[in-house]
Amino acid sequence: MRIGIAQINPTVGDLAGNRQLILDAYHDLVLHGAELVVFPELAVCGYPPRDLLFKRRFVPDNEQSLTEIATHVGDVPALVGFVETNPSPDGRRFYNAAAFCYRGEIQVIARKCLLPTYDVFDEDRYFEPAHAPRIINYNGVRIGITICEDIWKTSMVSTGRLYQVDPVAELAKEHIDLMVNLSASPWHYGKGQTRELLVSEAAKTLGCPVVYCNVVGGNDELIFDGRSLVADAQGKMLARLAAFDTHIRVVNTAIPAAAPVETRPDDDIGEVFRALVLGLRDYAYKSGFKRALIALSGGIDSAVVAVIATEAFGAENVIGVSLPSSISSQHSRDDARILAANLGIRFETILIGNAVEAFETALSPLFSGRARDVAEENIQARARGIYMMALSNKFGSLLLTTGNKSEMAVGYCTLYGDMAGGLAVISDVFKTQVYALARWMNREREIIPNNTIVKPPSAELRPGQVDQDSLPPYEVLDAILKGYVEEGLSRVDLVRQGFAASVVNDVVRKVDLNEYKRKQAAPGLKITPLAFGVGRRIPIVQKYVS
Repeated sequence: MRIGIAQINPTVGDLAGNRQLILDAYHDLVLHGAELVVFPELAVCGYPPRDLLFKRRFVPDNEQSLTEIATHVGDVPALVGFVETNPSPDGRRFYNAAAFCYRGEIQVIARKCLLPTYDVFDEDRYFEPAHAPRIINYNGVRIGITICEDIWKTSMVSTGRLYQVDPVAELAKEHIDLMVNLSASPWHYGKGQTRELLVSEAAKTLGCPVVYCNVVGGNDELIFDGRSLVADAQGKMLARLAAFDTHIRVVNTAIPAAAPVETRPDDDIGEVFRALVLGLRDYAYKSGFKRALIALSGGIDSAVVAVIATEAFGAENVIGVSLPSSISSQHSRDDARILAANLGIRFETILIGNAVEAFETALSPLFSGRARDVAEENIQARARGIYMMALSNKFGSLLLTTGNKSEMAVGYCTLYGDMAGGLAVISDVFKTQVYALARWMNREREIIPNNTIVKPPSAELRPGQVDQDSLPPYEVLDAILKGYVEEGLSRVDLVRQGFAASVVNDVVRKVDLNEYKRKQAAPGLKITPLAFGVGRRIPIVQKYVS
């Protein structure tokens, strides 16, 4: 069967725009000989709609949009993800559903069985689960319909234990000819291989081809990589669609493709770069921003963010601003200027020394008799925040924060200072990964000045300051943070792994104390299995010591 796969990039809530994307892809795929066109999960309204679902008109409007889509579907049917009102007075108010549209009408509706409620997912808040997957008989072909999580009930993944129903196993009893999975599966590094294994295993279990259509694009903190797949009855991949890009393609499940579209041969860090560019580009453009603004300190973090922003916006739409104080080093000023020149972005300098002095003078009667400490250091960062937010307001540019995951974890960042902005681009990227990104960016030519990469990292908020004055080496810090934050290990577990108890205790204390800062941070793009944000819900006030 010739399956048209529509790997599109919808926007949450843009019903008219999404409808046009769906119809354009449908007509193109039909022209290319598709016999069935498949769209991603909740393509009509975008994923995840979250509490938009509770707005009185949202779900009826999404259903009306689906009806309009169906009127344009002719002799080639389309499977389209949408939100269905639950007709029963019992249970949740909605279903996460897929409509089989054919000859101008919605012929059959299939519903999602497994509702993820972990990490960034909260589908049990909105949707009622189906008891079993739906089978559609079309021209003598028995097609089993599953939606995203429905294929994740397996011992290969830890989430498999959450569900009693196994939709793939249920379909295996029915001797279907084809399974289609409509998906909106967010990306994090390493996840692509897991998905491919799941699709392959499902095909072998069912003994029939499996079509996996995943959405692509960024919505808020989530990044969807696409990478739609088609496997034959033996679990061998017939086709792989593009990663981090829209892509439509017709795949004949009966004839193995001679040259399947492969994902680009990027290494892991190259994929992180492409994901961050896509996440930033979509966050900005879907929010209405056309320009980016970055405070360039001459350090590694702002340099990496500037490269990502230039790729996402184009050099002509990025402004880098240097904001040196009286203690800023000359090499940092030079590194910021050279970076901007290498990128071809506009570069401006604002001297903040007088503003910092004015703040300190105003505060001196209250600070009298107290030694200088972090309060004075943070005045510099907050003065920069005031200038950058003023520029953002005046020119309608998206201010990008530059803090990384290591700094966000231990609170090595200033509220209302360097944390001020509209999007935290690398807040889920550990410092060691930031360096890896910088080296990857320089693989063909020097974009980020080599001095920025090799010099000791410093916030430059006091003379001679370096990060390792108050933090362990980043290789050690990141390993501890990965264990404590992402893997849920205790202090005892980390000490048993060989880390010094004093270092572990200090790092863990800082992570726990700075939860209040992270709650006030700009939203950040998610690239790891567990990011700071909606997927990690630690109380601010808590006394548990692990």
